[in-house]
Amino acid sequence: MPDNHEAAAALAPHDGEPGGGEPDNLRLVHLLRAVSVDFGLRQADFAARNGMHPTDVRALICLLDAARAAEPATAGLLGARLGLNSAGTTAVIDRLERLGHVARVRDAQDRRRILLRVEPAAVRLGREFFGPLIDGVLRVLESFDPAERDVVQRFLTATHAVFAAEPRPGPNP
Repeated sequence: MPDNHEAAAALAPHDGEPGGGEPDNLRLVHLLRAVSVDFGLRQADFAARNGMHPTDVRALICLLDAARAAEPATAGLLGARLGLNSAGTTAVIDRLERLGHVARVRDAQDRRRILLRVEPAAVRLGREFFGPLIDGVLRVLESFDPAERDVVQRFLTATHAVFAAEPRPGPNP
C-alpha cells in the first residue's frame, strides 16, 4: 500500500498535462469535490441559522428524497441512509419534530408503522435559503442541450453509484 507521500506524488500535477498539470478526469473529480464542499458549507450555514445540527439538515434531505421517490420514510430508512444507530436516529427525529420540521404519522396501509413527513413550513424554509442556489443551477442546466444534460446525468448517476457501493468506514476504534 502506498504511503501518504507516494499518494500525494501520484496526485501531484505532471508536466505536459492540460489544466495546470492536472489530468482532465482528476480535475473533474476535484470540481465535483469543490461543489460538494460548497454545498456542505451551505447546509451547515442553514443548520446554524435555523437552530439545527448539520445531521438534521441531511435528515431532511433524505426524507425529501424518499418522498420524491415515493419511498415510505421510516426511522429505519432514515437511520440507514444517515449511518446512525437507532438512538441517534431517534434523537434526530425528536429534534426535527420539536422544531416543527417533521411529523410522525401512521402509515395508512399499516397502522402499526410510523412514517416521517417533512412539514410544509420546513420545505418553505429550505426553499427560501436554497432556492436562489437551485435556481442558479437550473439556469446553468438550461444552457445545456438535452444531450449534454444526459451526459451530466449519466456521470452524476454513475458517480453516485460508486459512492453507494463503497462501504462507509466504521467509527475509529
